[in-house]
Amino acid sequence: MAIYNKYVDEKINKLLESLVGFDWNKGNANKNWHRHGVTLIECEQVFFNQPLLLGDDDRHSVSEKRYYALGITNLERRLFIAFTIRSKLIRVISARDMSKKERKVYEKHEVFAEV
Repeated sequence: MAIYNKYVDEKINKLLESLVGFDWNKGNANKNWHRHGVTLIECEQVFFNQPLLLGDDDRHSVSEKRYYALGITNLERRLFIAFTIRSKLIRVISARDMSKKERKVYEKHEVFAEV
Protein backbone atom coordinates (compact mmCIF):
# COMPACT_ATOMS: atom_id res chain seq x y z
CA MET A 1 0.00 0.00 0.00
CA ALA A 2 2.87 2.38 0.82
CA ILE A 3 1.05 5.53 1.90
CA TYR A 4 3.24 8.57 2.52
CA ASN A 5 2.05 11.97 3.68
CA LYS A 6 4.06 15.18 3.79
CA TYR A 7 1.74 16.61 6.48
CA VAL A 8 2.62 14.15 9.22
CA ASP A 9 5.78 13.46 11.13
CA GLU A 10 8.40 10.92 10.12
CA LYS A 11 7.35 8.41 12.80
CA ILE A 12 3.84 8.09 11.37
CA ASN A 13 5.14 8.05 7.79
CA LYS A 14 7.37 5.07 8.60
CA LEU A 15 4.34 3.30 10.03
CA LEU A 16 2.27 4.07 6.92
CA GLU A 17 4.95 2.85 4.54
CA SER A 18 4.82 -0.62 6.12
CA LEU A 19 1.06 -1.11 5.67
CA VAL A 20 -0.29 -3.60 3.15
CA GLY A 21 -4.07 -3.20 3.31
CA PHE A 22 -7.16 -3.04 5.48
CA ASP A 23 -8.61 -5.33 8.15
CA TRP A 24 -12.39 -5.02 8.28
CA ASN A 25 -14.28 -5.93 11.43
CA LYS A 26 -17.88 -6.66 10.43
CA GLY A 27 -19.26 -5.02 13.58
CA ASN A 28 -17.35 -1.77 13.05
CA ALA A 29 -18.19 -1.69 9.34
CA ASN A 30 -21.91 -2.10 10.05
CA LYS A 31 -21.77 0.48 12.85
CA ASN A 32 -20.14 3.07 10.60
CA TRP A 33 -22.77 2.52 7.91
CA HIS A 34 -25.81 2.50 10.24
CA ARG A 35 -24.72 5.38 12.49
CA HIS A 36 -22.96 7.64 10.00
CA GLY A 37 -23.69 6.39 6.48
CA VAL A 38 -19.99 5.80 5.77
CA THR A 39 -19.05 2.88 3.50
CA LEU A 40 -15.94 0.72 3.61
CA ILE A 41 -14.88 2.08 0.23
CA GLU A 42 -15.13 5.68 1.46
CA CYS A 43 -12.92 4.82 4.44
CA GLU A 44 -10.28 3.31 2.19
CA GLN A 45 -10.39 6.23 -0.26
CA VAL A 46 -9.47 8.67 2.51
CA PHE A 47 -6.04 7.03 2.87
CA PHE A 48 -5.23 7.51 -0.82
CA ASN A 49 -6.35 11.11 -1.33
CA GLN A 50 -4.53 14.32 -0.41
CA PRO A 51 -4.31 16.03 1.88
CA LEU A 52 -4.44 13.30 4.49
CA LEU A 53 -3.92 14.55 8.04
CA LEU A 54 -2.94 11.93 10.61
CA GLY A 55 -2.28 12.04 14.30
CA ASP A 56 -1.98 10.02 17.48
CA ASP A 57 -5.25 9.45 19.33
CA ASP A 58 -3.73 9.33 22.81
CA ARG A 59 -7.10 9.82 24.51
CA HIS A 60 -8.39 6.50 23.15
CA SER A 61 -5.11 4.54 23.20
CA VAL A 62 -5.72 2.63 26.42
CA SER A 63 -5.59 -1.02 25.29
CA GLU A 64 -3.89 -0.43 21.91
CA LYS A 65 -2.28 2.46 20.00
CA ARG A 66 -4.87 4.42 18.05
CA TYR A 67 -4.66 7.11 15.40
CA TYR A 68 -7.04 9.46 13.64
CA ALA A 69 -7.24 10.61 10.05
CA LEU A 70 -8.87 13.65 8.50
CA GLY A 71 -9.32 13.12 4.80
CA ILE A 72 -11.47 13.27 1.72
CA THR A 73 -13.21 10.64 -0.40
CA ASN A 74 -13.20 10.52 -4.19
CA LEU A 75 -16.55 12.36 -4.10
CA GLU A 76 -15.09 15.03 -1.76
CA ARG A 77 -16.83 13.88 1.41
CA ARG A 78 -14.72 14.97 4.37
CA LEU A 79 -14.33 12.22 6.96
CA PHE A 80 -12.85 11.70 10.41
CA ILE A 81 -11.56 8.15 10.85
CA ALA A 82 -10.33 6.53 14.06
CA PHE A 83 -8.13 3.51 13.37
CA THR A 84 -5.47 1.20 14.70
CA ILE A 85 -2.78 -0.92 13.05
CA ARG A 86 -2.85 -4.70 13.37
CA SER A 87 -0.38 -6.94 11.54
CA LYS A 88 0.44 -4.26 8.93
CA LEU A 89 -3.26 -3.65 8.25
CA ILE A 90 -5.36 -0.54 8.91
CA ARG A 91 -8.32 -1.48 11.10
CA VAL A 92 -10.96 1.25 11.03
CA ILE A 93 -12.67 1.63 14.38
CA SER A 94 -14.99 4.52 13.62
CA ALA A 95 -15.75 6.77 10.64
CA ARG A 96 -17.99 9.83 10.43
CA ASP A 97 -18.28 13.22 8.77
CA MET A 98 -15.84 15.80 10.12
CA SER A 99 -17.09 18.20 12.78
CA LYS A 100 -16.99 21.94 12.04
CA LYS A 101 -13.76 22.28 14.04
CA GLU A 102 -12.12 19.35 12.22
CA ARG A 103 -13.26 20.74 8.86
CA LYS A 104 -11.58 24.09 9.61
CA VAL A 105 -8.30 22.36 10.45
CA TYR A 106 -8.53 20.25 7.30
CA GLU A 107 -9.39 23.19 5.05
CA LYS A 108 -6.23 25.03 6.15
CA HIS A 109 -4.16 22.11 4.86
CA GLU A 110 -6.32 21.79 1.76
CA VAL A 111 -5.47 25.36 0.73
CA PHE A 112 -1.79 24.71 1.48
CA ALA A 113 -1.85 21.54 -0.66
CA GLU A 114 -3.15 23.45 -3.68
CA VAL A 115 -0.23 25.91 -3.66
